[in-house]
Amino acid sequence: MTQARLRTAFLLLLVVMTAHEAEHVAQVVQKDVIDAACPNDCRGLLGFLFDVEPIHFAYNVSIFVALAGLYVGGGLWRVERLPRDKLWAWLTLTVGVFVVQADHVIEHSEKFAQWLGNGHRDGTPGFLGQLLPPPQGHNFSLIELHFLFNTVVFVAVVAGYFGLGLHRGVGVAGRRLATAFALGTTAFVAVAWTYRPPTIHLSAGTHQGPIVLDRAERLVGAPGAVVRGGIRIRADDVVVRDVTVIGGENGIEIDGAKDVLLQRVRIRGARLDGIHVRLAAVTIRDCRIDSPAGYTQGIDISFAMGYGMSVVDGCQIVGGREGIVTHMALVDVRRNRVQSTALRAISVTEMSMGMVERNRVRDALGIGIYCGDESECTIEDNHVSGTRADRASGDLALQGYGIESHYKSRAEISGNELVGNARSTGTFAGAEIVHR
Repeated sequence: MTQARLRTAFLLLLVVMTAHEAEHVAQVVQKDVIDAACPNDCRGLLGFLFDVEPIHFAYNVSIFVALAGLYVGGGLWRVERLPRDKLWAWLTLTVGVFVVQADHVIEHSEKFAQWLGNGHRDGTPGFLGQLLPPPQGHNFSLIELHFLFNTVVFVAVVAGYFGLGLHRGVGVAGRRLATAFALGTTAFVAVAWTYRPPTIHLSAGTHQGPIVLDRAERLVGAPGAVVRGGIRIRADDVVVRDVTVIGGENGIEIDGAKDVLLQRVRIRGARLDGIHVRLAAVTIRDCRIDSPAGYTQGIDISFAMGYGMSVVDGCQIVGGREGIVTHMALVDVRRNRVQSTALRAISVTEMSMGMVERNRVRDALGIGIYCGDESECTIEDNHVSGTRADRASGDLALQGYGIESHYKSRAEISGNELVGNARSTGTFAGAEIVHR
């Protein structure tokens, strides 16, 4: 490769990398500066037009191939030809490409495989991301992790480009080509940004429901915004934030939808379920549900096995027959507070799979945490206290167990605090509890 072509190709590649770095900066700003609803609205600039995972996978693989090709084709591996004052630039570029970017490609390859396997849903963790919590508030999450990855590579390539003097001698045609490419990319991003779902701002006061959301949109309540009669969600990529729902058969009902986010919703007085999820995948964060006595449930996620993982995180649920219950679903139940339920506080049942971690359960009647009906459960670091025996039922399985595994289920438990329960753990009907 001639030096002129090498320099022009490197310049064009830097334009592409600058645009991608802007995507990561936009994600960090969305999450940590403007408090966007993550993960739905923390997609960068192009994420509202394309699925994030395949785009980032394709970008990182192609950038690695392009950088490696320029490195080899331009003879940059011949370190013995370099002056001593340029060795730092060569080393920075080499490490950035063949160590950091190579590892970045491995991460995105795993994320892409997970994306293919879980119903084409974004937000997959990769390898390192499995150690991180979901994006919320100002925590260090996948968004910051991949921003760090990309920034290190970007800085390393920029340092190598200028440190090795590759910026010198780029012809007028090369600069014009780079400028045209940058302007075209900017225009394309501007068009993509217009595809953001619309936002409906619900004013303070009472609004008569049910409100039906049947397209991708955001429903955001002002302080004091109340919906009486329920909210029904029938479309993918819907966000509901900062709304109080009173009454209705179900407070918020989600049917046949993916990528739904409920954040800081308050629900009171629903006759059946506070949040009712069927054939759908949902992330529920920081909710408060007060259920009346009877057959009511706080959150019910059912028949959603093929829709990917749902998450219930940081909710407070008081009363009702069951607090959080899953049937034939993949659900991560974490950091919730459930109290004063009349049957079971947290149930993973009917061939569900799920993680139940760092929840606080107290004053449940019957069972605190339940794994039943051929389910696979991981139950870790929960605090369960004051579970009482339901003597009136006559059911031996409802006699105040802090953690129970029932009917061919497998519960792996570790790090749980079981305090003041009528019984600590129990197994029934061919089920097992494995202490890890």
